[in-house]
Amino acid sequence: MSIERVKAYFKKFGIENRIIELNESSATVDLAAQALGCEPCRIAKSISFLKDGEAVLIVAAGDAKIDNAKYKARFGIKAKMLTPDEAVELIGHAVGGICPFAVNETTKVYLDESLKRFETVFPACGSSNSAIELTISELEKYSTYLEWVDVCKAWQEN
Repeated sequence: MSIERVKAYFKKFGIENRIIELNESSATVDLAAQALGCEPCRIAKSISFLKDGEAVLIVAAGDAKIDNAKYKARFGIKAKMLTPDEAVELIGHAVGGICPFAVNETTKVYLDESLKRFETVFPACGSSNSAIELTISELEKYSTYLEWVDVCKAWQEN
């Protein structure tokens, strides 16, 4: 199970006990925000794309949407989301629990600028009913991100 993989990963840092396991689904931004009692924008959603046969994971604020022009300018290819089967195979987590922790080695993780306006955010932890509250510096530390990118839109209006 993917959450077990994330727990084992977080155990190396001594933060596995900070994972929040919910009784209800947190598979979407709205469900996660409702279950955690926070604003939807503070959910750090992981959006998965295919590029050259590998997964690209964009971690963005819950109210952000991928800007296709910005994505293409940054990655040189049109944004093509992974299918649920591709996500499991290429990332190691199922849709609804995809997160930037304990991912397959070939997965390229990027953090979107839309997250920087928050003190803390809530990414999933490998299952459709889990999350963890992290500061932005903790998100940087514990995720396997390569760099910050600006590939989203709509969040500036919120």
